Amino acid sequence: MNSYKEREVLRLLQDEGTQRKGFEMIVSQYSEQLYWQIRRMVLSHDDANDLLQNTFVKAWMNIDYFRAEAKLSTWLYRIALNECITFLNKQRAMNTVAIDDPEAAVVERLESDPYFSGDQAQLMLQKALLSLPEKQRMVFNLKYYQEMKYEEMSEIFGTSVGALKASYHHAVKKIEKFLEGVD
Repeated sequence: MNSYKEREVLRLLQDEGTQRKGFEMIVSQYSEQLYWQIRRMVLSHDDANDLLQNTFVKAWMNIDYFRAEAKLSTWLYRIALNECITFLNKQRAMNTVAIDDPEAAVVERLESDPYFSGDQAQLMLQKALLSLPEKQRMVFNLKYYQEMKYEEMSEIFGTSVGALKASYHHAVKKIEKFLEGVD
């Protein structure tokens, strides 16, 4: 697929005969960026792959309900973020039963993940991100890594642009404070 044209994809999605082709174009276009967004939330390669697959399964199952009021990418990010939240809540519940510090378990999994190729600085940033509340972490990841505009995030989260800017600002300050304490 050389060029992705959302209008063309939307037209393909509306016809049962071409719906599968349109959806394959969506998967091809958005797999990598959704994978990395999910990966930054859950840290584990295997979990990220599972959640990416769940995201696309949910999107496919609900494609007839997509009304094109928002961009496809916005709709997919919302599904992916909901999948992450559900997953993280389940993980937190399981880890809370097992140990007192659920973030420590996630960091331990990250450090032992054979797919994690980051250096010590990247590991410290991930630890700092884990110390953030979930929404701040999601906003930080979308703004910092995806360079997503606040207006698009507003559609995903159903929150005002001002609230998102405040979340990002607080996240940056908390990360700075966390990293200062590491020295």
